[in-house]
Amino acid sequence: MLDPLLIVELGVLGLCTGFLAGLLGIGGGMLMVPFLTYILGARQVAPELAVKMAIATSMATIVFTSVSSVRAHHQRGAVRWDIVQRLAPGIVIGGFAASLGVFALLKGSALAIFFALFVSFSASQMLLDRKPAPSRQMPGTAGQLAAGGVIGFLSGLVGAGGGFVSVPFMTWCNVAIHNAVATSAALGFPIALANVVGYAVSGQSVQNLPPASLGYIWLPGLAVIAVCSVLTAPLGAKAAHKLPVKQLKRVFASLLFCLAAYMLYKGITSI
Repeated sequence: MLDPLLIVELGVLGLCTGFLAGLLGIGGGMLMVPFLTYILGARQVAPELAVKMAIATSMATIVFTSVSSVRAHHQRGAVRWDIVQRLAPGIVIGGFAASLGVFALLKGSALAIFFALFVSFSASQMLLDRKPAPSRQMPGTAGQLAAGGVIGFLSGLVGAGGGFVSVPFMTWCNVAIHNAVATSAALGFPIALANVVGYAVSGQSVQNLPPASLGYIWLPGLAVIAVCSVLTAPLGAKAAHKLPVKQLKRVFASLLFCLAAYMLYKGITSI
């Protein structure tokens, strides 16, 4: 059973990440992983294991939140399903390679440092608000298979939905930004599903897992966060049309730098 304070902590985290995902068009993984690492560590989960479980649990929430997001985008006709069909196989392969192989082999400290560097880069892109100049068309089937593999692999290592990679890639290939964001949301489901299966399988033999864990996935945390984030994601999407999103992105980027610094500290001190 979860104690009331823990339920409140996870609920607030879910509400905040869901709202920000709807507001800024990004997944909540970059915000969720550091806080889950802290929450698990405060409950005597070893630092190396806490990082891995935070990444896996964060990714598992995307399975649920992506469904409501895709539905909204699909109703507006914004999802490029032709791109989804070509990128998804590579995403699944890349996700399995990360979650079944590399994720289990890497130490939690290495994953924490990689997460910090990836988030810092993403925050820099958000802060500068740079958009790649569209200079070409989407590659052929083989090229999209390879691109999907990279997106799925990187997402599996950091517990995020891949939007920071897939959206710039698609806009660089002359896909309209609103289509790129919607298509990225649709890609979040195969990214999450492939990686979650990998985390569940590769974590089966791990010792000292908290109660009610499925491999690296912490089920109680997943349940509370998923319910709360699904509730607030539509509110964030509505607020995006009324609030100054560019200014909010700068504030959020500053927060991401702080969270990246925390994960870098956790990674270095646990080496």
